Amino acid sequence: MEQKYIVAIEIGSSKIKGAVGSFDNSNTLTVLAVEEEKLTGDELGDSVRYGVIQNVDKVTGSLQRICRKLESSPNVSPRKIRGVYTSIGGRSLIASTCEVSRQYPDDIEITDAYFEQLKREARESNTPADKEVIDVVTRECLINNMSYKTNPVGLLGRNIKATFNLITCRTPVKRNINRVINERLGLDINGYIVRPLAEANLVLTDEEKRLGCMLVDFGAETVSAVIYKNGALVYAATLPMGSRNITRDLMTLNFTEERAEETKKVAGNADIQDQSQRRKNPDNLDYTEINNYVAARAGEIVSNILEQINYAELKPADLPGGIVLVGGGAKLKGFSNLLAAQSNMKVRIGSPSGLIRIADGRIQPNDAVDVISILADAVKGVPAECMERPVTHQAADLDDFDDEDDDSESRIGEDFGDNRRKPKKAKKEKKQRRYNDEDDGFDNDGDEEDEEAPKPPRSGFWRAIKDRIQDRAIKLMSEPEVGDDGYTNGDDEK
Repeated sequence: MEQKYIVAIEIGSSKIKGAVGSFDNSNTLTVLAVEEEKLTGDELGDSVRYGVIQNVDKVTGSLQRICRKLESSPNVSPRKIRGVYTSIGGRSLIASTCEVSRQYPDDIEITDAYFEQLKREARESNTPADKEVIDVVTRECLINNMSYKTNPVGLLGRNIKATFNLITCRTPVKRNINRVINERLGLDINGYIVRPLAEANLVLTDEEKRLGCMLVDFGAETVSAVIYKNGALVYAATLPMGSRNITRDLMTLNFTEERAEETKKVAGNADIQDQSQRRKNPDNLDYTEINNYVAARAGEIVSNILEQINYAELKPADLPGGIVLVGGGAKLKGFSNLLAAQSNMKVRIGSPSGLIRIADGRIQPNDAVDVISILADAVKGVPAECMERPVTHQAADLDDFDDEDDDSESRIGEDFGDNRRKPKKAKKEKKQRRYNDEDDGFDNDGDEEDEEAPKPPRSGFWRAIKDRIQDRAIKLMSEPEVGDDGYTNGDDEK
């Protein structure tokens, strides 16, 4: 099969990201382009709050610019975006358990259709009116009282009990995404993907999931915690706090938000025991005072992260796989050390696996885990094609279209629509009209020329040819004829 192109969109609280990837029969993902737009300043700062779109117009404009940048990438052009896969996150994202049981007089075979029916029943059970089920993830299956963590399709059993994790979020989260992408930009949404689960599948190893581990996505306004044990998802929740809380604490030192954010990145250190930066910098900033704020808020965030292990009815010792950090907040200096010290667990920074190819050297995989994970998750299924290659003169029959058509317009935003070539009058017909309209004294259709019809100006080329023919004919007619006897037919002898 030829390469298929997929597009991912990640709408976060501090920035919006877009990515284009391709894959073929080998199902190896190649990341072709990644673009982002920061949501900072008075105009954009409140466009997305806690992962939920608040200002549809502002987000639409940012996303439109991202799509145009992606389409302009050398690895993507001249293809145009027609559909996307987008992530679901936000403070309301949570996992709850649901059990479905069946008993039969004899053993039955569990087929794909049967297991999907169990999932549908779980999806439709007791979901709150203000919530929407985004995904149904298998947690455990008991077949004749034997536990199976993997897909039980193909097994035989009469007593079947399946426990599922229902991943839900508030209804406005999905509705507002649809307003921006589908209604405003006119793009198809080919799928909604739960971002924390996609990130876990991208950066966690199978061994870590079997042993037990926790993925922490430390974002700008939210922290997502996902816990695995025995290879299955056992807990997922999103906390309404993030690295922007640290930035706002620093603003009490009479910093603007932009300067506080930059100071946090350059001078901030969550590990208060680190003495390396306890000095003043050229701007006369007291790092000690700054890091007192940073460490205090970072400690609060760490405490809330570790509390999620208790909520999952586990202990740190039950998660020997440790904690894996992703997200922009994870880059805060000293944060991973602080988390490791307070949890007594090993902590590492998550990065995409080696099965992901990066086609552009400017792409930093660790900074784009969120949007790359959406591409990787889409590839695992049967993804829909997200891009179309516009019809070009080289690829089409030139006689079927007018030369002046322009097919280079994007389908994004106000330019969205049927911008593809539309057949006009064929060139063959045009050539025939030009031939019929030549001023040769006759209508080339075979009829006599209509003298009342206005004559178009004659072509200079054909007029020159006709004049030469007429001049030659006159010359031949004016010369005396020479007979076989060597004399002309006139009265004079030769």
